[in-house]
Amino acid sequence: MKHFIDISDVSAGEILELIELAFELKEKQRAGIGYTPLSGKVLAMIFSKSSTRTRASFEAGMYQLGGYPMVLNAADLQIGRGEPICDTARVLSRYADGIMIRTYDHEDVLGLARFGTIPVINGLSDDSHPCQVLADLMTVKEYKGRLKGVKLAYVGDGNNVANTLLQACPKVGVDIAVATPARYACDEKYVSQARAEAASTGASVTICTDPAKAVAGADVVYTDTWVSMGMEADGDERVPHFKGYEVDAALMSLAQKDAIFLHCLPAYRGMEVSDEVIEGPASVVFEEAENRLHSQKAVMAKLMG
Repeated sequence: MKHFIDISDVSAGEILELIELAFELKEKQRAGIGYTPLSGKVLAMIFSKSSTRTRASFEAGMYQLGGYPMVLNAADLQIGRGEPICDTARVLSRYADGIMIRTYDHEDVLGLARFGTIPVINGLSDDSHPCQVLADLMTVKEYKGRLKGVKLAYVGDGNNVANTLLQACPKVGVDIAVATPARYACDEKYVSQARAEAASTGASVTICTDPAKAVAGADVVYTDTWVSMGMEADGDERVPHFKGYEVDAALMSLAQKDAIFLHCLPAYRGMEVSDEVIEGPASVVFEEAENRLHSQKAVMAKLMG
């Protein structure tokens, strides 16, 4: 594993190895046991999109691993004035030991990896969000004790999180059901990848427009905002298509009695999730958010250690 850009590029074995390392790092952190394999190393962190969890978790994680996070806002860099990504990659490769980028265009991530000589981590792009989904799988394993045979239902927008869940779940044996409005369905490329993986692992993949069908019997219910960052101008047009897609108590009641609720945050109560659900006993969204820290530390330690 040279980079962490797309879950499709990571083997099931590598995913499971990262999750186990993340649990180890979580235990060390809570026990106050120091672990600094990245002492003296620098992570360049490029932000074209603003962030709470990505910035805080990577920055804290790099410090905890003994390294130094160098925060670079795209507007403050020459790429904000048109410098080619290939030049940025080659320069940062001489200053840092790794690059994390949170951006709109997935090609920016690929360009950094293509032209740089150091590991590149996709902190989020409009296409995929592998760091989030690694933390999601860690959370499922933490609460369900396993991944294989678990059913995860995703309800809402067919966005980068949904795309990456489709890439990841069948790879590790998780059954996935995705319910989106027809107009905002996941890209067929990700559906095809999911079905190809499922054919080899025995997992199931369900794509539909009915939230009740997706959630029925689910062990994990997942949703995300209907209006992702950068789409705010289209909010008034998008939201009416999601009528009936709110994860509320009635929808959760169709899942298993011990089902957990996940959300990558930020959450908009009364839109994609009701206050009753996100503040209820099934919700583990803040443990999920914490697991971003530990799973990303595992990625950094693996790539840069």
